[in-house]
Amino acid sequence: MKKSNEKLRILLKRSLVLFSANIFLFFILVGRLYYLQIYQGEKYAVLADSNRLSTRLLVPPRGSINDRNGVELATNIQNFQALLIAEQTRGSIDNLLQEIAPLLSLSEKDKARIKKDISTHRRFVPVKIKDNLSWNEVAALMINNYRWPGLIIDQGLIRYYPFGKYTAHPLGYVGSVSEQDLQNSDAPLLQVPGFKIGKSGFEKTYDESLRGTEGILKYEVNAYGRIMREIEKTDGIKGSDLDLTIDIRLQKAAFDAFGDEAGAAVVLDVHTGEILAFVSTPAFDPNLFVDGISHKNWNSLRNNEKTPLTDKAVSGQYSPGSTFKIVVALAALEAGIIDEKTTYNCTGRMQLGNHLFHCWRHYGHGKQNLVEAIKNSCDIYFYETALELGIEKIAAMSRRLGLGQVYDLGLENQKSGVIPDKKWKQEKLKAPWQQGETVIAGIGQGYVLVTPIQLVTMLSRVVNGGYAVSPTFIKRKEAAPAEPLGISEKNIALVKQGMFEVVNGTGGTAARAKFKNSDIKIGGKTGTTQVRRISLKERAEGIKKDEDLPWKYRNHAWFMAYAPHDNPRYAVAVIVEHGRSGSGVAAPIASKILEEAIKLDIR
Repeated sequence: MKKSNEKLRILLKRSLVLFSANIFLFFILVGRLYYLQIYQGEKYAVLADSNRLSTRLLVPPRGSINDRNGVELATNIQNFQALLIAEQTRGSIDNLLQEIAPLLSLSEKDKARIKKDISTHRRFVPVKIKDNLSWNEVAALMINNYRWPGLIIDQGLIRYYPFGKYTAHPLGYVGSVSEQDLQNSDAPLLQVPGFKIGKSGFEKTYDESLRGTEGILKYEVNAYGRIMREIEKTDGIKGSDLDLTIDIRLQKAAFDAFGDEAGAAVVLDVHTGEILAFVSTPAFDPNLFVDGISHKNWNSLRNNEKTPLTDKAVSGQYSPGSTFKIVVALAALEAGIIDEKTTYNCTGRMQLGNHLFHCWRHYGHGKQNLVEAIKNSCDIYFYETALELGIEKIAAMSRRLGLGQVYDLGLENQKSGVIPDKKWKQEKLKAPWQQGETVIAGIGQGYVLVTPIQLVTMLSRVVNGGYAVSPTFIKRKEAAPAEPLGISEKNIALVKQGMFEVVNGTGGTAARAKFKNSDIKIGGKTGTTQVRRISLKERAEGIKKDEDLPWKYRNHAWFMAYAPHDNPRYAVAVIVEHGRSGSGVAAPIASKILEEAIKLDIR
């Protein structure tokens, strides 16, 4: 009996300990629940919501790029995508892809990419099959949609360039975000799959303003991440539009005037500096780059000897040839080296030391004053003038008129050209300047290099009466008037008279530039620059003329012109690569462009 009571006491004691422990654990549990639900309830409610709610960025429409009259040069069009939700398909993915491949022209590489995307995403996440579907492809999928559950068509926007090659170089193009782009920017939109950013031209320069502000879509998801319902949607704000000074009508006319020739042309309003046309030929279709250019198309562009990917208007550097004589003439007039009565006798050659310098006209032009020398493009006149003037004064006037400069155009790869002087040669070549180098610089050869945008700026500053206009693509509502350059009106008038005679005078070098169906007169200056001399061996083999050489060895052809002569409004500079003759090839192109500008009456 005693043992029985002892056991009961021990049992009661143990029960009390266990009960106390349970009570203690209960209070701990209640305290923890109170702490979590009352004290930190708000915190965990937020965390729970973050698990329940998901947010997606919505891509805003990209701003359009317009010409001066509001015509869209870069816009957005509807884009249809084929997407696949793997969990909704019947049968194998391989069989489905095999069936739709002929309809969508899917390659084996495309199919491998699609299967890889499916394997790396949850099966309820849509995977892109193909972007930018044609109407025929959309119709084919819609008709057979019942056969392929899980295959859906989504609608969005894609960048489109309606004028294609005509605006390729200034506008550039958009493309997919690269790893380097992500490293250079933390913009949230760049993280959105398939988002496109500017890769070249104005699309790149003004990318941030063109891309706009992202929208937000909030939706509820279940524990597996599947979308259950949409909660809130805020649309993005469209990017800002960009209005250019280009007139697409003149742009097309200028481009087409080149035909199959390679080169560049720039048209300026001589009073405002507004760029009315900006052409580099041949060009490319920027629409090829939006979804990623094929290897075939890329190699075709890259291997083309006429370099369609190069923007020749700002990055092509060429000897200006005889167009540079206008700079030398103004420099000499301003320095008092020559005047309207100064003459030199051209016999076809000039000797300096042991070297003979020849005029393009081998038997010479005879006695020439300045207007006659410009009209006939007499080399001897400008050899003599350059020698008396000196390279420093030539270089100073060149820079004053806008050569040797890089302008704020919003375009990459702009080159500064070369305006040589004694300091430049010493720093660049570690050698002193020679008199013979001044002689050839006097006719725009030797070290002198310019770009088409620089040459048309130089011409504009001359014919507008000597005002320092600068080229621009952006229309200014209240532009400050250009500063005067301090060049004598009389000297400008004398040089303009010479350029008038080039086109309209008897025996002028650019008679072909006259307007055919108009009484309006223009002025201009030709230039032909040698790319390579014909060797004695080649002459012995029958190659005696420039046109007998392979295309890439022929001379470059320049012509710069303005109109109307009596009240200039438009200036154009045309370079035809390996065009052989400024008067025969470049001048007719420039004339067509100016005649179209006059016809359109662009303001």
